Amino acid sequence: MALKRVLIVNKTYPEAGIKLLKTKLEPVIIPHLDHESESILEIKKEIATGFDALIWNTKHRLTGEILDLAGPRLKAVSTMASGIDHIDVNELVKRNLTLGNTLNVLDDAVADITVGLLIGAARRFKEGIRELESGEWKFGVQWSLGQDIARSTVGIVGLGGIGQAIVRRLKGFDVAKFIYSGRTDKPEAKALGAERVSLDQLLKESDFVILCCPLSKDTKHLINSETLKIMKTTAVLVNIGRGGLIDQKALYDALKDGQIFSAGLDVTSPEPLPKDDPLISLPNCC
Repeated sequence: MALKRVLIVNKTYPEAGIKLLKTKLEPVIIPHLDHESESILEIKKEIATGFDALIWNTKHRLTGEILDLAGPRLKAVSTMASGIDHIDVNELVKRNLTLGNTLNVLDDAVADITVGLLIGAARRFKEGIRELESGEWKFGVQWSLGQDIARSTVGIVGLGGIGQAIVRRLKGFDVAKFIYSGRTDKPEAKALGAERVSLDQLLKESDFVILCCPLSKDTKHLINSETLKIMKTTAVLVNIGRGGLIDQKALYDALKDGQIFSAGLDVTSPEPLPKDDPLISLPNCC
């Protein structure tokens, strides 16, 4: 009896996972990375040859067109992410396809990265490293002054698993107040000491704004030229959600003009950013 076939659409899939799949299935791997021009063309070509399952480990969007190429043989789709904004879920529902994602798997890792970005942006790590490497270290009592985490207000946009893990880590930094915004009250918030407020209030009051929410039509460019005006001039913005949550042109202008203090970005649009992207040139964006 022939093994069921599974298509893996990015060559960076972990070797341990491939070995596990081979014990029960026949995995086929697209030999390209997301940003390579051949990637999506090769995916469309290969998927039409017939597969029972699809591992969609890519930033490309899984659309009805691609699912049509897969045909009725396809029964299941999986993605190596907690977010599913890169998948047209309605098209999966229409075809009665099962979808699996890796909810909560990376909560701790992403929370660690968030704290690192927050400290780096608040304490001007990028600027300091640049000056040290260039030999332009301007030593003095005013050099490289940053923003204190102690006694600050931290605002979490989206208090899900990752947002909660971030709060737990930041409690050790003597934060004065945690606030969060979201569609509903989170039962875990009381134990964490976090208060639910409106997005406008969060942006107005927070010394640190951390974006942890999914990307949707309602949250696209949640941070834009208007919402940036609400924030403190000393505010630090950290995005670990999705690049599309921020209007990056507006963010560049705000950082360049001193409208906010700094930003730490774990995600951007596109990914990776071109090396000549204006955000990369800024000393206060890491």
